Amino acid sequence: MTRPSLNDLAAFAAVAGHHSFRKAADAMGVSRSALSHTITGLERKLGIRLLNRTTRSVSLTPAGAQLLERLDPVLQDLDQALDALSDARGAPRGVLRINANKSGAELLLNQVVPRFLDLHPEVELDLVSEGRLIDIVEHGFDAGVRLFEAVPRDMVAVKFGGDIRFIAVAAPSYLQTCEPPQTPDDLQAHACIRQRLPSGKRYRWEFSRHGAEVTIDVPGTLTLDDNDLLVQAAAAGHGIAYVPEPVARARLASGQLVTVLDPWCPRIPGLALYYPRNRHMPATLRAFIDVMKSTDKTGC
Repeated sequence: MTRPSLNDLAAFAAVAGHHSFRKAADAMGVSRSALSHTITGLERKLGIRLLNRTTRSVSLTPAGAQLLERLDPVLQDLDQALDALSDARGAPRGVLRINANKSGAELLLNQVVPRFLDLHPEVELDLVSEGRLIDIVEHGFDAGVRLFEAVPRDMVAVKFGGDIRFIAVAAPSYLQTCEPPQTPDDLQAHACIRQRLPSGKRYRWEFSRHGAEVTIDVPGTLTLDDNDLLVQAAAAGHGIAYVPEPVARARLASGQLVTVLDPWCPRIPGLALYYPRNRHMPATLRAFIDVMKSTDKTGC
């Protein structure tokens, strides 16, 4: 048997982790055909099939599962050894991959990323923005950014950017045509601009006052999937929208929008960067968190 290379084994682990040649190829920065050729060559060297392939999915064979179980700790040990070298040299280097929602990515770009890249020019930051909450480990990310309350419980969460407030907003022209709502239940008599989440589900509006929590699947004939579009639609008089306060701040200041149900919209914990609890933290991620914390304290 010809002994496979480390690159061959890392490629197999990537495909097995992503359950997809396309996703693994994207994460590794290679073409799908090149990755497929590597895996075929690995199986030929070992003389056994490691993956079951169909047009829609990739799964491990029993031999593949056995290899992956033994291989994962080895690759993690290798990552830790390389990170230790980076620590010893005093300068983190390599690729740092962070998955974030749109608002999180914008906040990091404005407040953290410029300083981080200035301090650590040998780090390549790969910041991926998408709305859906994914398994960051399965998709090959070092960390993720989401609302604190949406962080999986098996992750370590580091809050940044302060608390946030979701608010109900409408155009003055819309409120001239009907009585402004005084309680969340009053929304049932209003045109609400609903939001479709990346998962495909429709977002249920959440309110709280004096410890009482109310969740409502509001009525409405318009559904959108982006906060900026929700604000735009509300400013055009199409109804009431429920959005993060920073998204609506400019139109509130200009008078295009006003808030309703203010007493029912308290501040909640905002964004958090999160990472796996039981995995070694790369030096690049440690450096990023340090910069994020220092930036958060200074308010820069």
